[in-house]
Amino acid sequence: MSLAIDVSVLPLPSDQDISGRTFGREEVEAITKVLSTGTLTSTKGEFTKHLEIQFAKYMESLHAHACSSGSSALHTAVAAINPEPGEEIITTSITDMGALSAILYQGAVPRFADVDPMTYNVTAETIERCISPRTRAIMVTHLFGNPCEMSEIMALAKKHQLPVIEDCAQAFLAEYKGQVVGSIGDIGCFSLQQGKHITTGEGGVVVSSNPELARRMFLFINKAWGYGDANPDHYFLAPNYRMNELTSAVALAQLEKLDFSVRARIDTANQLTSMIQDVVGITTPTIHSGSKHTYWKYCLDVNPDIIPGGTVALGKLLKEQGVFCAPRYIQKPAFQCQVIRDKRTFGNSGFPFNLAAPEALDYSPELFPGTFTALARVLVLPWSERYQSKHVEYIAETIRSAVGKLVS
Repeated sequence: MSLAIDVSVLPLPSDQDISGRTFGREEVEAITKVLSTGTLTSTKGEFTKHLEIQFAKYMESLHAHACSSGSSALHTAVAAINPEPGEEIITTSITDMGALSAILYQGAVPRFADVDPMTYNVTAETIERCISPRTRAIMVTHLFGNPCEMSEIMALAKKHQLPVIEDCAQAFLAEYKGQVVGSIGDIGCFSLQQGKHITTGEGGVVVSSNPELARRMFLFINKAWGYGDANPDHYFLAPNYRMNELTSAVALAQLEKLDFSVRARIDTANQLTSMIQDVVGITTPTIHSGSKHTYWKYCLDVNPDIIPGGTVALGKLLKEQGVFCAPRYIQKPAFQCQVIRDKRTFGNSGFPFNLAAPEALDYSPELFPGTFTALARVLVLPWSERYQSKHVEYIAETIRSAVGKLVS
């Protein structure tokens, strides 16, 4: 069976260039306004302040602070929790290094929880197995835009008096039981990196309704200098993670387009689901009741017992037809990365791993069945707010044809 290419829809819109992004005159006008003021630093300008006010409203939080990246947002959140060296922060085994470096730079130890192999998210059950006397906080990631089951996680956190950090980098306006993610835990972290729901190239925002955590995050972003205080000083060790006014101006223009971007992604994702949900060997995204998935990416679960070669074979055929998917998403669990596996951190010290309890460094495969199953079976499709029905129809037909070729 040969796969026919419909050149009228190729290449597919990509979030890596203008074909898949919403940039227009609004961003240009916003940047021009900033330049006309001559003030590009957020300590003197007004655009970053306005962004923070608007972002907090969107994310149903009392406070928001803009920073330089999603990674710096996560670092800021961990710093606000203020762990002691060697304390543990429970996180997911399928995550970006930005989440792990945030923990390590604050001298804490990442304690990895297994995931549900169908949602790719941590659960209260997998988190509870990791709680120890050294646990300082829980960091959950709403992977691909699909919310974790937060009721159970928050109940567990309350039981053990642990703060919860939500990594919402891939989950703008995702909801769990009517609440926007980022507003459920103690701190929410967002990324404005190139491929996210809205983008400034690089950038991040932290949100919280806890005034003490919000204050500490503001300080951490600003070298712990007490701007506006009667007698300001550098109160503790902290970097400069400020967002500049040009970036904030673009973010403001993008924020006004967020509802469109999210709605468009959901509509086209639902269209694809309806078109391929009967394809043998394929399971479309698993979404728990009461959750709103906002589709940073669209993930397929591929059953290798039915589709010979599994994700690799299917991904190869899709790529040949211009659907540039990612089998496995990340090639290995986060704890197998060299920085974690070989403790490559600060010189040759191994810090903070040299302070860890042995069980925190136990990465035995049998402890992570969900993780290894998920990575073996997940095929991540690119997604964009610029997709139209014709793009979805092409992707659906390509999937059907590829699966038919493999199982025939």
